[in-house]
Amino acid sequence: MPSSSHSADSLKTEMSPAYGTGTLSDVMPTALAALGVPGADGGLQPIRGELEGVKRVAVLLLDGFGYHLLGQAAQASATIGDIQGGHIGTLIPITATVPSSTPISLASLATGQTPGRHGIIGFTVRVPDTGDLVTHIRWDGSPDPETWQPVPTSFELASADGVVCTVVSNGSFRDTGLTRAIYRGADWFPAATPAEVAAETISALSRGERTLVYAYLPDVDTVGHFHGIGSTQWLDAVATVAETIDDILTGLPPDAALLVTADHGMVNTTEKLLVDEHPDLHRGVESIGGDGRMRYLYTAPGAREDVADTWKSAVAGRAEILRREEAVERGWFGPVVTESNLRRIGDLVVVCRDTFAIVGVEGEPQHLKRLIGQHGGLTAAEMAIPLWAYRNG
Repeated sequence: MPSSSHSADSLKTEMSPAYGTGTLSDVMPTALAALGVPGADGGLQPIRGELEGVKRVAVLLLDGFGYHLLGQAAQASATIGDIQGGHIGTLIPITATVPSSTPISLASLATGQTPGRHGIIGFTVRVPDTGDLVTHIRWDGSPDPETWQPVPTSFELASADGVVCTVVSNGSFRDTGLTRAIYRGADWFPAATPAEVAAETISALSRGERTLVYAYLPDVDTVGHFHGIGSTQWLDAVATVAETIDDILTGLPPDAALLVTADHGMVNTTEKLLVDEHPDLHRGVESIGGDGRMRYLYTAPGAREDVADTWKSAVAGRAEILRREEAVERGWFGPVVTESNLRRIGDLVVVCRDTFAIVGVEGEPQHLKRLIGQHGGLTAAEMAIPLWAYRNG
């Protein structure tokens, strides 16, 4: 297993989301404000100078590319080194939203809203009215995406003001429930490889007099899951996505800006609790949601305290267990959690510490037990993400 590239501090330190001043949910409102969309009020002041006067904005999201990985990533790319060193553009640290997993983060970015408002508030959550579990990444369209996530997307707001909006991503994602929930209002340009993403992003930037492009690359996250951050394969993936940045910069129109960010960081896990090997962990539990680093436990009526005691014994200090109300009071999901979205959170929330993960949950793919790199928790290694802004000309 590759050694972790994180400092001890980034694994030991819990980081709260900086809603309103520096999270993923603040990125698109800042971009829309730069494009002159009425009502848009971006809170990311440090990058406003890079966006002044632009008519075209591309937002490139690198899945799994945490802020605390920049130092090691710089070994694989001179461009990343220049970005980290402050030689080109403006780099600032921001935070993921909570949980620090892909569907929650993508929804927060695409809507400009906090999880408590948009409702995609966990990797897997229970549907309150039916008791069914919905895994947002593998969402087949039930529950209905438009009602499950009802807030307007940034693309709907922008297109209503005449901004031409495009999503550049793998065509296999085009008709998923998650796409229907968060990318409404944008056209879709299919692109499967990093080179295709760069080419289609440049092409999309030429559309209309004002343009917003969102592009997505999963490569660093995928390789980190299976091979670990810091592995040879991970460094190769970093080098490839850095080439994508180079290609976009080469073709960036003179009135355009590029924003590069991530949805979360990652931790190389070294300890795992296999739920399927502990029958006692199922007593009083109707279903288990979330993901390996932040679990949601939906308990039977009257069983919550007994379940909490059993799980506290099993995690043995390697995770914190909170009631739903406590997690909400800490502001993890934003300043407002609507009543319907509140019911989607587990009765108990289990937050893993350090390099610990909880896997082996019934109904989840078996390969999840073997993943090295994981995320979803509140360590700085997972929560801190980069936002880099570059204005051409």
